[in-house]
Amino acid sequence: MNSNHIEIIGLIGATLTTASFLPQVYQTWKTKDVSGLSLPMFSIFFVGILFWFAYGILIDSLSIVLANAITAISSFILVYFKLKYRNK
Repeated sequence: MNSNHIEIIGLIGATLTTASFLPQVYQTWKTKDVSGLSLPMFSIFFVGILFWFAYGILIDSLSIVLANAITAISSFILVYFKLKYRNK
């Protein structure tokens, strides 16, 4: 299997895992209900994603960089929503 096929597998996996996160962002934005979100979990998750993003840059992996850039933005939005809507 050549490196192009391997990167395609990575891009498919990255697309699926990143896309699975987006409905939670949308649902939280729409309902403003953050009661089911854990601030410590999403904070730690966000920092971990930043490390994966840096790793993807260092190894020059498009699939890791794209997936983690989008997931970092999504998880940051959820942390923001958790802080903004926690008293509602």
